[in-house]
Amino acid sequence: MTTLPKEPPEDVKKQSFWMPGKYERTVRRTDQSHQACNDIMVCFLERAKVEKHYSLQLSQWSSKWKAIVDSRPLYGSLMRAWQCFFSSTERLAVLHAAISQSLTVEDGDRVKIWQKETFPRKMFCGFRETYQNKTEFSRAQKPWSKRMTKLEKACGAYHKACQKEQTAVDREKQAKENTELSPEKQKKMEEARERATEDKEKVRERYEKMLEEVTSYTPRYMEEMEAIFDQSQEEERKRISFLKQAFLSIHRHLDITNNDSVKAVYSELHHTLMSISEEDDLRWWKNNHGPGMPTDWPQIEEWVPPVKRLKRKKRDKKGQLDRPVMIGGVKVRALYNYVGEEGDELSFRAGEVFLKVEEEDEQGWCRGVMDEEREGFYPANYVELVQ
Repeated sequence: MTTLPKEPPEDVKKQSFWMPGKYERTVRRTDQSHQACNDIMVCFLERAKVEKHYSLQLSQWSSKWKAIVDSRPLYGSLMRAWQCFFSSTERLAVLHAAISQSLTVEDGDRVKIWQKETFPRKMFCGFRETYQNKTEFSRAQKPWSKRMTKLEKACGAYHKACQKEQTAVDREKQAKENTELSPEKQKKMEEARERATEDKEKVRERYEKMLEEVTSYTPRYMEEMEAIFDQSQEEERKRISFLKQAFLSIHRHLDITNNDSVKAVYSELHHTLMSISEEDDLRWWKNNHGPGMPTDWPQIEEWVPPVKRLKRKKRDKKGQLDRPVMIGGVKVRALYNYVGEEGDELSFRAGEVFLKVEEEDEQGWCRGVMDEEREGFYPANYVELVQ
């Protein structure tokens, strides 16, 4: 298999910043920096979408399994530990939603605003900085570039004169070696070589003079170019410094390993998992589904007198004033449990003591006060006087 001939290596010196037109790479850096800002914003806006989608997935997963777990046969501390995973996930979902918001609003808008302020545009000329750098570099390099063009021409003329001299030397040498040539011919060859040498020396003098002119102008050229380059470097330094801070801000938002709220989530989750107790869970099951449950064992059921449920009219204020009221009341003890069925009735358990503050009415109801604040009616045959 044949291989293509290798191209001669590029002369690095010809690509130097100092060579004509090579400052373009520095000029283009402004446009490239602007494009880099666009890429950074697009890059991390996509990451914000990833964080938002992840937050949504966490929430959906938590909601789905929380509903399932509630119907599963776990209980006690083990159930609490399982449920803690879902509460922790919901907190993480909120955190990742906040990361998405920070990347979009805080970091994205920050870079966007900075980019707009840092890269002002010049009408029909792209960015103002690009235009200024290109104009100033071109103005600084133009005088030196003209001298370089003249120097190259002088160099070319000198090399051409050297070639003519060499040709004349070769012809003179051949003439001397040829015995058939006449002395006149040999003399002409010698005179031609002398003229070529004289011309070469004159051209060399012009070449050396041009080189001296370029050399004497070079310090000024370098000073002007470096001054413009330093301005470009300073602008780039500011851009690098800002983007470094932007990257650090993005890192701070993404680095959840140092986020106290994340540490708290997993710390609480770990604490809940470590609090799983076989003894507590087994005790809970025993008391709620086993021998520890309260049971109504068979026993004598006392007779409870029925409550007369007549159409008892609501007492108006006049009726209450007519009914004799006991000043201070008398203590009574409940004989049976009673649950009031209307809003103006008392509820009590057997054995409770409270005050009777109004005598029994014609329907068998009394008015009483419990706990010095609850007042209402109760069936008179459900209590007895406290001796």
